[in-house]
Amino acid sequence: MTRTTEYAAGALRVLAVDDEKPALDELVYLLRAQPGVGEIHGAADATTALRVLRAHAIDAVFLDVNMPGLDGMELAGILSEFASPPAVVFVTAHDDRAVAAFDLGAVDYLLKPLREARLAEAVRRIVAARSTPAPVVDEPRADPSEVIPVELGGVTTLVPRSSVSWVEADGDYARLHTSGGSHLVRIPLSALESRWQDAGFLRVHRSYLVALRLVTGLRTVGTATVVCLRAEGNAGAVELPVSRRQVRELKQRLVHGPRQQWTGQ
Repeated sequence: MTRTTEYAAGALRVLAVDDEKPALDELVYLLRAQPGVGEIHGAADATTALRVLRAHAIDAVFLDVNMPGLDGMELAGILSEFASPPAVVFVTAHDDRAVAAFDLGAVDYLLKPLREARLAEAVRRIVAARSTPAPVVDEPRADPSEVIPVELGGVTTLVPRSSVSWVEADGDYARLHTSGGSHLVRIPLSALESRWQDAGFLRVHRSYLVALRLVTGLRTVGTATVVCLRAEGNAGAVELPVSRRQVRELKQRLVHGPRQQWTGQ
């Protein structure tokens, strides 16, 4: 849902996220009444929220904690890694996650049932935080040394992102395919897509995320398109399907993308 109306310049562009429709509708209704709020989007889960964040400039996210799949805390952790992260305000019926919320940099923590006065205070805090210049930090958007912890048989192994060739969705999990084998991790593919999009990975299909540095070409099979990845280490070459809507973006990234950044050089 999106509020489409005229609003004052400088008004907050807001995303409300709650898996319970009555609660989401109420939150959007109350946000609409705030004079400092302009454009409003709604999402019923974290995956939809990430899609909205990719498609629109969002200043603040009002976020429930308990949601199926990727929960509010996990989503807030992903948002904190954005180059320009939106302000996060938790709106929840649970009062035992406040410490964790503020550890993640939340601007405020509101308890349900939501009171309009507290919501107004949260909006004021966001506006005040936006008016305070943030310190300039010279650091890359994506850390080339990132590792993913993988647990197998009680042993935790750290898998470097640089060793991942492609990632496959496996229900609420993701399977990392590396030069040394595959690893199942309890991270949704959408979360890795968001975290790795600036590190040379592209979601080519609803089930696949690929490392662009390994792409050798595209091939047409009947009416479908597949992307070809070169062999690396003990892993053989592989071909993966590309959804129609992603073919153009994949071609653009391959032609114009800064390939030297993909390898962390």
